Amino acid sequence: MRARIYRPAKSAMSSGTAKTRDWVLEFVPESARKIDPLMGWTSSSDMNSQVRLRFETLEAAQDYAADHGIDAVVIQPKTRKPNIRPRGYGENFATDRRGQWTH
Repeated sequence: MRARIYRPAKSAMSSGTAKTRDWVLEFVPESARKIDPLMGWTSSSDMNSQVRLRFETLEAAQDYAADHGIDAVVIQPKTRKPNIRPRGYGENFATDRRGQWTH
């Protein structure tokens, strides 16, 4: 069995980073998906494609894969620089602003 271990990216719909701190072990699909001719649903005979395991650390995920004989590939995340303003959001409404605040 082949699997990949990765850290999920943040959702594009929000600025929060929830569910991005854990590492995920996900199996690579072994068979192609098929469309059911009667209902039009997409299905697969591969049950491992539904399994998604979460771990707190990369080492825990790698240990699990090694203990269960899973050939796992680690995909390192691309980190982004945090956007930290010097005085925070309150700077927008400060009385000592340098420029005019007009709309």
